[in-house]
Amino acid sequence: MSGVPLQHPDFELYDNVGRTAEQIRAYHTRSATKQDLHRWAERDVEDFRTQHPLAPEPFPAPDLSPYRTALDAAETPAEFSTVLNALLDAVEPFLSEVIDHLAATAQWKGRNRGAEPGSPPWLLRGAASSIASGLAMASEADLNILRTHYDPPLDLAALPKRTPTPPDTPPAPPGPQPGPGTPRR
Repeated sequence: MSGVPLQHPDFELYDNVGRTAEQIRAYHTRSATKQDLHRWAERDVEDFRTQHPLAPEPFPAPDLSPYRTALDAAETPAEFSTVLNALLDAVEPFLSEVIDHLAATAQWKGRNRGAEPGSPPWLLRGAASSIASGLAMASEADLNILRTHYDPPLDLAALPKRTPTPPDTPPAPPGPQPGPGTPRR
């Protein structure tokens, strides 16, 4: 034998070191990965990007530390509500713009008409709806906390019990009617 060690014939088929699960699945299904799709799209939009420059960096994240500090200091439901509502008021304009843009994106070139579940227009509409639902849920949580604190449900077990009147007792005559002026007689 020559000095070359024999390699397992299937070694390359099973050598997935350094590959992601998506890359392995794509190999077996003969499909593109997300990275492949984005790389091909970037290649095909070079002229478009020159004509329509878009911000290469993500939007700066807002500084939420004052809200976190205030939340940590909040001791009452009213203080909690103040912090939550201040945050919602601060982010609502931006998130509304994102919601509107996602909804417009879902309608791109009329592809939303008759869109099937799971299709891009359907998913984009769902994303817009989910953001709006998230804001509504946060607002509902605030109201529930305030209602629990300021307007708790009546404890029916603690209310005084009325003694029922016997069935053969006639109803009591109506009392004097309150109202403006003198009582009627």
